[in-house]
Amino acid sequence: MTKLIFRGTGDSMGVPRVYCDCEVCEEARRTGVNRRLRSSLQIEDPDAGTIWIDCGPDWGSQMEAAAIRTVDSMLITHAHFDHIGGLVEWADACRWRKERGSAYAPSEVIRDVLARFPWLSGHIDFQSFDQPIVIGKWKVSSWRVNHGKNGYAYAFRFEHIRSGYKWAYCSDSIGLTEQQQEPLYGLDLLVFGTSFYKEPYAYETRSVYDVTEAVELTRTWGVKRTLLTHMSHDIDLQRDYELPPEISFARTGMTIEI
Repeated sequence: MTKLIFRGTGDSMGVPRVYCDCEVCEEARRTGVNRRLRSSLQIEDPDAGTIWIDCGPDWGSQMEAAAIRTVDSMLITHAHFDHIGGLVEWADACRWRKERGSAYAPSEVIRDVLARFPWLSGHIDFQSFDQPIVIGKWKVSSWRVNHGKNGYAYAFRFEHIRSGYKWAYCSDSIGLTEQQQEPLYGLDLLVFGTSFYKEPYAYETRSVYDVTEAVELTRTWGVKRTLLTHMSHDIDLQRDYELPPEISFARTGMTIEI
């Protein structure tokens, strides 16, 4: 069995936000139910070892929570700081351990990352993920998705070579075209980014779907189970949003087997 472990389920600012004293942020400080680090996913696979999706600025704390010292490979969705801010720390860890990191990302993401941190290639091997790759017994493909006012990101689809189980990770998207939606149809599991329950801002100013939109979209796509991530301080995990039974919020440290 492959394990998915949610090390981060927060948006670009995380929860609590340093400037904010709203009820959700204050609860996160007091008891931690809503405490959320920047979005990342740890994958433990018997054939491929430890795979990590995205390496944000909370990566070091997430690794401490996981009680591990290294990862076997990294998949990177896009080059925004909340998804790559920990690459510098990872590269330094690789230097001290006298090993090279292995990262997969679409070519344009690699270019964007190295334009900002050109020294990373001294300790991390960046490999193009424009075409499907095989990780353990999973065939993994990437595709470009709209990220609203923030440009673009990539989503990843995993299909087990033997069982045919299909799941996808799409943390940062909005306004998906029909073509971009195609890989999301008929999934057994979708990890999907939603920042607000019902986002109040003008559509053209947004960068991620909200929960109400995700409910409708996943019904259209026929997804069997959806776990929501990339949540802002608008989402209160102590509240009952009366979501459909096949949709739920991911929680920090949550582990599922697939």
